[in-house]
Amino acid sequence: MAEESVRRVLLVGFMGSGKTRVGRLLARRLGWRFRDLDEEVSASVGLSVAEIFRRWGEGAFRKWEAEVGERLLKEEEVVVASGGGWAAVPGRLATLPPGTLSVWLRVSVEEAVRRALADGPVRPLLQGGDPLARARALFREREPFYRQAEVVLDADRADPLELAVQVEHLVRRGGGPWSPPSSGKSSLHE
Repeated sequence: MAEESVRRVLLVGFMGSGKTRVGRLLARRLGWRFRDLDEEVSASVGLSVAEIFRRWGEGAFRKWEAEVGERLLKEEEVVVASGGGWAAVPGRLATLPPGTLSVWLRVSVEEAVRRALADGPVRPLLQGGDPLARARALFREREPFYRQAEVVLDADRADPLELAVQVEHLVRRGGGPWSPPSSGKSSLHE
C-alpha cells in the first residue's frame, strides 16, 4: 500500500482475536466509522448470526456476508472488522479496494477458544463435540488466507488499546513505508 493514503482499515483474524474491540477503539482514535461485518449482516437480515446459521445454514450466511462486505469496503474513513471466515475465500484479500490496509490480528487457537467460550453462547462453528478440536481444524483452513494481510499483529499478548494504537500509527503514516521482515509482511509482534 506504499505511496497511497489509507482510507479504510480491514481487520481479519480468527474468532476471539479482538477484531471488534480493536476496531471500535481504532475507529474512535481515527475519528472514523466502525463497521462489524457480523453485526451488519445481522442488521440486513434481521436475525442474529446464530439464527441465520440455524435457519439457512453457513452457505446462506456466507452469501450475505460477501454482499455486505463488498458494500462496506466501498466506504471511506471506516474500520471494518470482518467475521472470522470472511477472509478465507481465495482472492478476497488480494482484491481489496485501493486505500485499504489489511491487518491480521493473530491469536492462538487455544486463546481464541478461551475468549470465545468466555464471551457467552457457543459460536455456531464451535457447536458439537470438542470446540478446541473444531477450532484447530478451522484455523488450519483459514490461516493461509489470514497470512495474506499486509500487517500481522500478535493479539495473544497485547491488549486491544495497544493494538489499536499500533494500527493508528500505521494509518497516520499512510500504511507505509515500513520495514517488513523477510516474509514481506509488517509484524509489530513476532
